[in-house]
Amino acid sequence: MPEDIKRPRFLTVEQVAEELNVSVSQIRASLKSGDLRGIQIGGRNVWRIAVTDVEDYIAEAYRQTAERIAAGELAE
Repeated sequence: MPEDIKRPRFLTVEQVAEELNVSVSQIRASLKSGDLRGIQIGGRNVWRIAVTDVEDYIAEAYRQTAERIAAGELAE
C-alpha cells in the first residue's frame, strides 16, 4: 500500500460487513457474542472495530476451519 494512503484504525459495522461480505446483523451478532472484538462509542449500537481485530478474527476463522477439515467435519 502506498505510504500516502493511510488506512483507518477503526471501521464501522457496515465497513466490516462489506469487507467480509456478510450482513451487518452477522457482524453485530459476532460483536455481542465476543467472537469479534469491538468498542461501543457514544450511543447505543454505535460500534467501532479495529482493523487489527478484524485481521485477528479472520486468522481465527482460518484456524477453526483448518481444525474442522482435519477432523473430517467439513466435506470437500
